[in-house]
Amino acid sequence: MGFRGVMCLKISARNRLKGKVVSVEKEGLMAKVKIEVSVPASVTAVITKDAAEDLGLKVGDQVEAVIKSTEVMVAK
Repeated sequence: MGFRGVMCLKISARNRLKGKVVSVEKEGLMAKVKIEVSVPASVTAVITKDAAEDLGLKVGDQVEAVIKSTEVMVAK
Protein backbone atom coordinates (compact mmCIF):
# COMPACT_ATOMS: atom_id res chain seq x y z
CA MET A 1 0.00 0.00 0.00
CA GLY A 2 1.41 3.42 -0.99
CA PHE A 3 0.91 6.77 0.67
CA ARG A 4 -2.49 7.23 -0.97
CA GLY A 5 -3.90 4.52 1.32
CA VAL A 6 -2.84 6.36 4.49
CA MET A 7 -5.75 8.19 6.16
CA CYS A 8 -3.71 10.49 8.41
CA LEU A 9 -0.04 11.38 8.03
CA LYS A 10 1.65 12.33 11.30
CA ILE A 11 5.08 13.93 11.25
CA SER A 12 7.14 15.69 13.89
CA ALA A 13 7.91 18.80 11.83
CA ARG A 14 6.49 21.92 13.50
CA ASN A 15 6.98 24.40 10.71
CA ARG A 16 4.25 23.47 8.27
CA LEU A 17 3.01 26.18 5.95
CA LYS A 18 -0.15 25.33 3.99
CA GLY A 19 -0.35 26.58 0.44
CA LYS A 20 -1.12 25.93 -3.21
CA VAL A 21 1.29 24.69 -5.89
CA VAL A 22 1.66 27.47 -8.45
CA SER A 23 4.40 25.95 -10.62
CA VAL A 24 6.28 22.71 -11.15
CA GLU A 25 9.51 22.69 -13.18
CA LYS A 26 10.92 19.24 -13.95
CA GLU A 27 14.43 18.66 -15.23
CA GLY A 28 16.30 15.38 -15.09
CA LEU A 29 15.91 13.77 -11.69
CA MET A 30 14.77 16.97 -9.95
CA ALA A 31 11.58 19.01 -9.76
CA LYS A 32 11.29 22.58 -8.45
CA VAL A 33 7.89 23.14 -6.82
CA LYS A 34 6.77 26.71 -6.08
CA ILE A 35 4.15 26.91 -3.31
CA GLU A 36 2.09 30.02 -2.60
CA VAL A 37 1.71 29.99 1.18
CA SER A 38 -1.72 30.60 2.68
CA VAL A 39 -2.18 32.99 5.58
CA PRO A 40 -2.30 32.96 8.48
CA ALA A 41 0.80 30.88 8.95
CA SER A 42 3.09 30.56 11.95
CA VAL A 43 6.62 29.31 12.46
CA THR A 44 8.03 28.04 15.76
CA ALA A 45 11.69 28.76 16.47
CA VAL A 46 13.71 27.28 19.32
CA ILE A 47 16.66 29.59 20.03
CA THR A 48 19.01 30.08 22.94
CA LYS A 49 18.05 32.34 25.83
CA ASP A 50 21.16 34.44 25.08
CA ALA A 51 20.02 34.98 21.48
CA ALA A 52 16.54 36.02 22.61
CA GLU A 53 18.05 38.46 25.11
CA ASP A 54 20.57 39.84 22.57
CA LEU A 55 17.67 40.52 20.17
CA GLY A 56 15.56 41.99 22.98
CA LEU A 57 12.57 39.94 21.82
CA LYS A 58 9.16 40.78 23.23
CA VAL A 59 5.56 40.09 22.27
CA GLY A 60 4.44 42.38 19.45
CA ASP A 61 7.91 42.88 17.90
CA GLN A 62 8.11 42.77 14.09
CA VAL A 63 10.69 40.14 13.12
CA GLU A 64 11.71 37.85 10.26
CA ALA A 65 11.78 34.06 10.52
CA VAL A 66 14.88 32.91 8.67
CA ILE A 67 14.64 29.17 8.00
CA LYS A 68 17.96 27.41 7.60
CA SER A 69 17.57 23.85 6.53
CA THR A 70 19.02 21.43 4.06
CA GLU A 71 15.56 20.09 3.23
CA VAL A 72 12.05 21.31 2.59
CA MET A 73 9.56 18.47 2.22
CA VAL A 74 6.22 18.63 0.43
CA ALA A 75 3.22 16.74 1.86
CA LYS A 76 -0.11 16.35 0.12
